[in-house]
Amino acid sequence: MAEGGPDAGRGNAPGVRIVVAGDAKTGKSSLILTAATDSFPPNVPPVLPPTRLPDDIYPDKVPVTIIDTSSSPEYRAKLVEELKRADAVVLTYACDKPATLDRLSTFWLPELRRLEVRVPVIVVGCMLDKRDEQNSVSLELVMSPIMQQFREIETCIECSAYRHIQIPEVFYYAQKAVLHPTAPLFDQEAQTLKPRCVRALKRIFILCDLDRDGALSDAELNDFQVKCFNAPLQPSEIVGVKRVVQDKLQEGVNERGLTLTGFLFLHALFIEKGRLETTWTVLRKFGYNNEIRLSEDQLPSPIKRHPDQSVELTNDALDFLRRVFFTFDINGDGALQSNELDDLFSTAPENPWSEAPYKDVAEKDALGGLSVDGFLSQWALMTLLDPIYSVENLIYIGYAGGPSSAIRVTRRRRLDRKKQQSDRNVYQCFVFGPKEAGKSAILNSFIGRPFPEEYQSTTGDQYAVNVVDVEGAKKTLVLREIPEDGVKKLLSSKDALADCDIAVFVHDSSHETSWKRAADLLVDVASHGEATGHEVPCLIVAAKDDLDPYLTEIQDSTRVSQDLGIEAPIPISTKLGDFSNLFQGIVKAAEHPHLSIPETEAGRSRKQYHRLINRSLMFVSVGAAVAVVGLAAYRVYSARKNASS
Repeated sequence: MAEGGPDAGRGNAPGVRIVVAGDAKTGKSSLILTAATDSFPPNVPPVLPPTRLPDDIYPDKVPVTIIDTSSSPEYRAKLVEELKRADAVVLTYACDKPATLDRLSTFWLPELRRLEVRVPVIVVGCMLDKRDEQNSVSLELVMSPIMQQFREIETCIECSAYRHIQIPEVFYYAQKAVLHPTAPLFDQEAQTLKPRCVRALKRIFILCDLDRDGALSDAELNDFQVKCFNAPLQPSEIVGVKRVVQDKLQEGVNERGLTLTGFLFLHALFIEKGRLETTWTVLRKFGYNNEIRLSEDQLPSPIKRHPDQSVELTNDALDFLRRVFFTFDINGDGALQSNELDDLFSTAPENPWSEAPYKDVAEKDALGGLSVDGFLSQWALMTLLDPIYSVENLIYIGYAGGPSSAIRVTRRRRLDRKKQQSDRNVYQCFVFGPKEAGKSAILNSFIGRPFPEEYQSTTGDQYAVNVVDVEGAKKTLVLREIPEDGVKKLLSSKDALADCDIAVFVHDSSHETSWKRAADLLVDVASHGEATGHEVPCLIVAAKDDLDPYLTEIQDSTRVSQDLGIEAPIPISTKLGDFSNLFQGIVKAAEHPHLSIPETEAGRSRKQYHRLINRSLMFVSVGAAVAVVGLAAYRVYSARKNASS
């Protein structure tokens, strides 16, 4: 594997902006002018204007603009503005003034953190020619504790503008820190590749291992070299690469070629030697950005859709995911255990389901494994909530089709209601209800979690997703629990219900206050739907049916459901596992979105008003038509009379 050359860079990057900061009289302006003109300036202005270095001064040929700054109080606002726009910061101190070096750790570096300037920092000692060599100390010895404390420091260097000592190197290191940063790739303390870097390189290795034998043959190595560096490897070079690996790491090479272990070892070796451009060239050729994620040009464009349209996986993507599932189900038990799931996502930046809202949202077996339905359900949820992120992760695990073949935008829900049916495969149900009504218990039961002995309050939106079999057809149902104190915030948005296929209102059937609060929520949601045009089917769930109901519970809830024109309440007991086919009922109601839509008193009045207006307009139209006909008849009569005269 050859090392990176002039083509290594940030692709079509507009240039690198380097801001030079530090105490007054530490040589900032002299450093910049000497780098730009290759001569020491006899007279230096207080603050230089932005200075552009020649494009061909460094191998990457990326434009470099250097920004001079002042540390005076009146320049403070401008300094902060420039620092926040920087790609890299050069912090200067004067080699003959130890106090200016101390100021780096007591003021400048903490100040960058306070301002949240998260860019590489190059520490530069200027005026090296003025330092008393008798009192000099090792730069490494002085800077080592500072670099331990401030990991953002990329490099330390001392220079002299007057004697032209290491001036070009200062801005070369600054540019290199931007184009080829160390931090995303390598853990300096542990001296190992960082996990995200390992995952990206593993994916690249798999993509290049065309015969899938777990090693890069000589031909595959050569193809990799041509793709990344635009130059073939000579047979002697291939032998040399493998010998270097094998001398240090015997398992890095086998009879079939360079193994993944050897491939990773080579990159660690390049980085340790300071050849970061080699690894960055490889990563960028395969579409990675500085965060070691796929760059935006590798992903689908933002999806154009109405708020009441959702996104689902296509059959092509689902077939691919089924194949992936059975490939990684190593023990053939029909479930992906946590270690198998980690292996599956080992070529992604991280396991996307390790954090909310995707963590523990699907049904698992007794050993914590995901069935194929649970696996596909998780993907359905991720595609519903963040389709671009879902496609990104599909690509990481090997999906080779284009983004358009992986996802589809569904028909508008408004049109579904008009056509009186939905063609969706994934339905989202909002679960409303007062505290302690049993919302979380329904979500837990839906994905097979045991009934909790103690009540735990839900503080944020929670999800549960599973496959529901309705008359032989499999549909994916997403339950989204809306905490009672989150309803007001939710309904503050006009499109709050746009992505909702059906809403369920849960109440504790043994408490009258629980029912009254659930009824209020139902009216609030129904009113919002009527006002915004995002009406949704609604169902009432009478939970805790194992407890004695309050005296008028059945009459009250039945009366309200009749008044609103929706189905009678569904009694369930999560404790006894009696759900009265609740989940099938939710899906059926979502499939026929014109039914079970509640109509409030205000909504009825609004409809009656519109009917009266339309009727009035119709009478006006009819009257106008009669008048026109009468006028025409009169004209005919007049014409005949005149003719007879």
